[in-house]
Amino acid sequence: MEKEKAAFICVKDTIDGAYPSLVLGINAARQGMESKIFYSFMGLNMVMQGGAERAKFFPPGTMGAIPGMASIATGMMKKKIEKANIDNLEDLQLQAQMEGVELIACKMTVDMMEIEEDKLIEDVAVWTAEKFLKFAKECKLCLFT
Repeated sequence: MEKEKAAFICVKDTIDGAYPSLVLGINAARQGMESKIFYSFMGLNMVMQGGAERAKFFPPGTMGAIPGMASIATGMMKKKIEKANIDNLEDLQLQAQMEGVELIACKMTVDMMEIEEDKLIEDVAVWTAEKFLKFAKECKLCLFT
């Protein structure tokens, strides 16, 4: 019997934009699904070397527009994550890969941003949108996170 498949799309390089696809991708793999995360546009920064370390948290509304607020909010969010015993984004990415989740960079975004593939973290595949859509069509679950 063929494994059920799950696909997730991440287009944000923020803490609150990156966690959902990783958490869902890992849990899909743990339920026996073939799981892939497709990183496009700003989400591509998450699979760049050092990208997960640079992720910030931007408070919603006018608070996020105050100079320096993103740095304060990022520090606060990282402390909450640590206190809750949740892995940081770098460790979560590694855990995802170790559990069989495939991390995929969007080729169009790689080309548009003139990114050299050796600047991506280890074992990240580069797919065209067409290749991802062929996979997504076979998925029982496909989420834009």
